Amino acid sequence: MALNFHQLHIFYTVAEKGSFSAAAQALHMTQPAVTMQVQSLEDYFGTKLLQRSTKRIELTEAGRALMPYAQRSIDLIRDTDQAMSAFTKQLKGRLQLGSSLTIGEYILPRLLGPFGQEYPHITISMKVMNTSQIMEDILNHQLNFGLIEAPVNHPDMHMEAVMSDELQLVVAASHPLAERTMVSVEELLEYPFVLREQGSGTRLVMEEQLRKKNIDPSALKIVMELGSTGAVKSAVEAGLGISFISSSSVKHELALGLIRMIKIEDMSFHRQFYSIYLKSALLPISAVTFLTFLRERDLQQWL
Repeated sequence: MALNFHQLHIFYTVAEKGSFSAAAQALHMTQPAVTMQVQSLEDYFGTKLLQRSTKRIELTEAGRALMPYAQRSIDLIRDTDQAMSAFTKQLKGRLQLGSSLTIGEYILPRLLGPFGQEYPHITISMKVMNTSQIMEDILNHQLNFGLIEAPVNHPDMHMEAVMSDELQLVVAASHPLAERTMVSVEELLEYPFVLREQGSGTRLVMEEQLRKKNIDPSALKIVMELGSTGAVKSAVEAGLGISFISSSSVKHELALGLIRMIKIEDMSFHRQFYSIYLKSALLPISAVTFLTFLRERDLQQWL
């Protein structure tokens, strides 16, 4: 019997999940099939790799020694897929991803056209929802991966920065600040704000930058919290308040003269957009190809 990557991947997933049943669910296999593959790997090495108990699977000394090699084999397969994705022009498949609101509504629509021209045989299914929903769907294997606006910390998730963005202060064309090119952050405290809801990526970035300038976000005069960037833009246009919005989401309104963008003295709101997916999962080549596209292209030419 020869050693194969499939068995190493199954062993690694069982060790990570702590049970055969959880690994079977993650790998879309039956539990007996997972057990059989691990037993075959133990037969190959001639030693036990896992200690089976009623509560949780534990690694033996041999299993602990094998884990870093299993991890490296998974990383190598991922790197191989990424390297070869540039040559898969006739690739066919379905790409399933989740995207948080700003990315899904304003960023990806401008990128999917160029991607589709390069890879016309890949069909795309995208869900636009908040970060917690994306993570839940990935953990439940409903999505391959997600694109989110703020970093998250989860032991089962791999996260990687794939795009950059900048939040800008926007005001209505009729606002008292509209003719200014720059304001101080202290001046802003005098005006009402319309913001995204608590917990949104945009809100988190804004609050973090304010704290770095020793300004408590609660000092803002927040008159309205809304659940989408589109709603925030409409409220700003109507003169209900000022806001911080991704520069990529207001190109149309700026061109029409409906809003103005103003710089803030000694302050910027740069942020990263991140891809997330399960550490134990091997992404389909369609997903690897799309992530490679995001990493390696000059995206600003389309944004």
